[in-house]
Amino acid sequence: MAPKAVTSKDLGPALGMYSHGMIAPAGEIVVVAGQVGMNRSGKLVGPGDVAAQTKQALDNVGAVLEAAGCGMGDVIRFQTFLTYASDIEGFMQARHEVFPRHFPGGTYPPNTLLIVSRLVKPELLVEIEAMAVRPAKAVTARRRPAKTSKRAPAERRR
Repeated sequence: MAPKAVTSKDLGPALGMYSHGMIAPAGEIVVVAGQVGMNRSGKLVGPGDVAAQTKQALDNVGAVLEAAGCGMGDVIRFQTFLTYASDIEGFMQARHEVFPRHFPGGTYPPNTLLIVSRLVKPELLVEIEAMAVRPAKAVTARRRPAKTSKRAPAERRR
């Protein structure tokens, strides 16, 4: 079962590509640390370009999720940090370009967008955290079989 968006009749429509809330299916929570616009070799992608950095940060989130046995469709929450309010438009444009591929049904996870004074390196313009729920079937497949006792049957009864 995929995460399900929650909308209250007491709220107006979302202001962008996000849901007001999300109900997560049973499974294990996967928390993704803030990802930035650095590629695999540690090089900044798109210096001064928030859209390029956003796309790379989302790719990095996806890589962490894949390593955890799930994907972007399992995300139930994003938290985004931008260093400049003037970059909101570029950030939104990047989401409009990549979100349809990640969320083909058009239901987007909740996202909190914050403007901060700086990230860990001054050349970083965006950082994206995520929380996902790895489906229960993936959880079950990863469990190890129960250990069996090596004692004789008579010893197990005591």
